[in-house]
Amino acid sequence: MARRRAYRFVLKTLFWAIAISILLVTALKWVPVRYTPLMLKRTIQNKEVRTQQRWVPIEKVSPALIQAVIASEDNRFADHKGFDRKELEKMWADHKEKGKKIRGCSTISQQVAKNVFTFGSQTWARKAVEAYWTVLIEKIWGKRRIMEVYMNVAETGPGLYGMEAAAMHYFGKSAGDIDRKQACALAACLPAPLDRSPDRPTGYTRKRQQQIYALIPKLRYPDWAQ
Repeated sequence: MARRRAYRFVLKTLFWAIAISILLVTALKWVPVRYTPLMLKRTIQNKEVRTQQRWVPIEKVSPALIQAVIASEDNRFADHKGFDRKELEKMWADHKEKGKKIRGCSTISQQVAKNVFTFGSQTWARKAVEAYWTVLIEKIWGKRRIMEVYMNVAETGPGLYGMEAAAMHYFGKSAGDIDRKQACALAACLPAPLDRSPDRPTGYTRKRQQQIYALIPKLRYPDWAQ
């Protein structure tokens, strides 16, 4: 009897957890995401840094900036369904055949899921939760909304979140007015926004900026990113 009650409790808890998560993701398809667990985490880590974020709709972001982000972070964004299978297979092959370390192969969809719905802990449990949220936002939001949220919540510098805040801070202009060169400079800093700065680029950052610039014309993009 006790085992049956425990089983029912687990089932009910799972049902409500799934139902609430679906409702939350559905609501956030329309509601701007103005605060994330990552922002809270950074505030706790350094209370002296002020959080800066300016939400802008995707149509007010320069296509050059969207393309630069895809070229930097997720070359197959337009084609995959949340997980880049080809990149994962390449990573495992490099690990098994060449002894290379297992590296992150997170897509933009996975990064959005991590930033909006988790605290980003480095555990396999978090990866599993992240995968669940990734499936949900791919199904409910679609690529355009995923990119819109990414453009507004991605960490872009100390206390900076989203491309509008970064563009204003580093270049004194809106994300809609960023040119391709500036877009590539911002995109080159995304993997390590606390260590890299587009207005004080290191040799590596400049090289990465040039690589992104050269890669942009070679990739495929959704119609709304043209």
